[in-house]
Amino acid sequence: HRRLQPDAGSCAENPCEQCLAIHLPKVRRWIAAGEPIHFLLPSFPAKSPNTKKVLGRLPDMAEELALKYLEDVCAELKQLYAPGARISICSDGRVFSDLVGVSDVDVTNYAAELKRLMDRVDAHSLNFFSMEDLFDVGDHVAMRLQLISHYCDSLAAIEARIHSFEHHRALFNGIQRFLFEDRVTMDTGQTRSQLRKECKELAHGVIQRSDGWGRLLNDCFPMSLRLSIHPQGPHSEKIGILLGEANDAWLTPWHGVAVRDEETFRMMRRHEAEQLGARIVERDGRPSYFQL
Repeated sequence: HRRLQPDAGSCAENPCEQCLAIHLPKVRRWIAAGEPIHFLLPSFPAKSPNTKKVLGRLPDMAEELALKYLEDVCAELKQLYAPGARISICSDGRVFSDLVGVSDVDVTNYAAELKRLMDRVDAHSLNFFSMEDLFDVGDHVAMRLQLISHYCDSLAAIEARIHSFEHHRALFNGIQRFLFEDRVTMDTGQTRSQLRKECKELAHGVIQRSDGWGRLLNDCFPMSLRLSIHPQGPHSEKIGILLGEANDAWLTPWHGVAVRDEETFRMMRRHEAEQLGARIVERDGRPSYFQL
């Protein structure tokens, strides 16, 4: 299930000793204790504000399929190791909502609906975790300021890293692209060149806080294995994992829609589904997915 960057080489088909050595000590710790192997997955922040990508502001079939997929991965592991595995979905929506054009109210509503969806699909191997579980302060702005103060690198350090390492540059380019795609649909009164410049600065901030969130999680769960929604290098401390079939390796349920073709689903952006002539299917009185 590992999602690797295109330059992974032979490790893509046959993981080498270095691929495994990074993770084996943690796996052995859980097995020695006879406990489920614990994974952390920073993900499921909130729906993109771009209505050309998504159906609405709440989780839909795209998220449901992703949750079912993660639950199935845990079921596969249980066949190999009886105690199985559990995955903590560490929602990072609150971490950078102000940078990506999503309100804290939308983050709250998205999280509440996602929890209901987890119950609906009987995802008993999954649990939900967010900033509210860690910070005593009730103010979301104060939470973000505490995170930046205690766990984040400076923006200058982030920029230097992007200039020095190809895989950091690839991550930056992917985030910048997503931000621009969302901003360009909003009535900001800015030119496209102004938006690109703004999104470049915002992308630095998203990476800064995302890294800080990762450090905070490592402090709280030092022996847990880190999953990532982004493709990773073969020898990364993070294990990239797919959340659905899609032509774009960077596409996620909260940046796209589920499209059904006969008996299978795949993810794409809303405008792509509409161009194919797909129709919207509703569930519980609101749009859920597209049917070709």
